[in-house]
Amino acid sequence: MSVIGECLVAFVFGSIVGLLVQRSRFCNTAALRDAMLFKTYRNTKPLLMGMMILTFGFTLFLTFGEGKAMHFDVGLNQVAGLFLFGIGMVLAGACTVSTWVKAGEGNVGAMWALLFTFIGMFLFSLLWSENFWPPASISMTGEPNLEALQLGFINARTLQDKFGVPAVIFGMVQVFLLGLIYRAIVKKEQAQLLEHDKAAAANKVELSEAA
Repeated sequence: MSVIGECLVAFVFGSIVGLLVQRSRFCNTAALRDAMLFKTYRNTKPLLMGMMILTFGFTLFLTFGEGKAMHFDVGLNQVAGLFLFGIGMVLAGACTVSTWVKAGEGNVGAMWALLFTFIGMFLFSLLWSENFWPPASISMTGEPNLEALQLGFINARTLQDKFGVPAVIFGMVQVFLLGLIYRAIVKKEQAQLLEHDKAAAANKVELSEAA
């Protein structure tokens, strides 16, 4: 495919995804924040469903040699970085995807969040290029290095290579666990709906008696 063809495919695909995200108001931040703070799961359920589909599909590709997994060391640096990124998402009130959508809709706060996302990424690229962490080449080898707080490469492809177990097996285990969480959420929503109906019925009785 030519470069122009690839750009057209990317434009069409991006437009469709953008339209779906804009119309559904889906947000990764809301999926976690609303579930923990407000006990609502409107965004949580589609997030879990998407994770189950992608996990199974990607690990299936890995098993048959078609998947190209990224290899990067997992360690304390990832934990700290994800924690800071999570704080930034909560302060911005949206994840990166929904920030793009809100900025396109004219939300000034989202525009500022998007601007400083670019600035932060640019500054990080300069610091990483000029001040590469000296012990990185020694401690980040893909193998566990507890002294350097590194756990090595951790993904289904690594487990497949090390233990000979097909990556799709690990994917199915994760899908099963995510499915249990999804099922628990559905049950909790049903219980909340039942309580709401009981409360509404009780209020109706009280109003009828008062009349």
